[in-house]
Amino acid sequence: MNTAAPAHARPAARALGAATLGLALGALLLGRRRPSPPPPPSPDRTAHRLYQAAALLAASVLSDSALEHYRGDFENPGMFAPLASAALVLACALRARASPAPYATACAVGTAGLGFHAYNVLRRPGGLSWANLFYAAPLGAPAALTLAGVLGLAARPVAAGAPTVAGLPTGRALCGLTAFGLVGTSAEAALLHFRGAFQHPAMWLPVSVPPAAAAMLAGAALPGRPGPRRLTDTLLKACTWLGALGTVFHARGIARQMGGWRNWSQNVLAGPPLPAPPSFSALALAGRAALALRARQERP
Repeated sequence: MNTAAPAHARPAARALGAATLGLALGALLLGRRRPSPPPPPSPDRTAHRLYQAAALLAASVLSDSALEHYRGDFENPGMFAPLASAALVLACALRARASPAPYATACAVGTAGLGFHAYNVLRRPGGLSWANLFYAAPLGAPAALTLAGVLGLAARPVAAGAPTVAGLPTGRALCGLTAFGLVGTSAEAALLHFRGAFQHPAMWLPVSVPPAAAAMLAGAALPGRPGPRRLTDTLLKACTWLGALGTVFHARGIARQMGGWRNWSQNVLAGPPLPAPPSFSALALAGRAALALRARQERP
């Protein structure tokens, strides 16, 4: 009896093997160098990482919202608000601008957008159903804009060396915030990959690696010892690689649409969202900054 895998399954298996091996080797190589623990980075450097995370997350939101709202013909004039707000956060975060106005505006616009998207889901026939969650306005996009604003707001007290944020030690607060963001982003990926029936084995990676990193960060947000920091840092580095690999896989998914990239003006809208995976890299960067703050605050 012939037990060989079908020919059409071999490219998928090779792609999954390459992706898994790349994640494993990358995380291993990045995590092995530990001859002696380096001193925690300065507050300015940690704040700079938070600004970078906010900028990358805002860039992801800006690109994704532009595509999705263009597909919706900008039917509501409010659809332009997240584009303007995300662009402003991106510009300010890239220059490490500490003014709270653009980041607070992003929080407000993201929260309002979450309400509009929830209304878009609930007003459709069937209300809160799988079909509406699959094809109505995505709930995760405006939440990501709010998160980018919160990261930008948090960078200012971190740069000033403030020991607490929102009544909690800075490191613990940011660990909890990043864990929440990773869980939300992974849930959004799980919803859309479930819509795609997990047709490619690599689609399981964003619903397995980020939740594991989120669980470790949630543990670091609790009082007491933060747990195995090296494992947490390795998982976050794997999430960074996951953001890059996800972009490659989504580009491949667009190329497999009819006409491929030659028909990019339609296939970018119909295929998997190209700007979505970098949000994992942004949150991984914020998580590593939070771990650095947690380590500094442990020192006597």
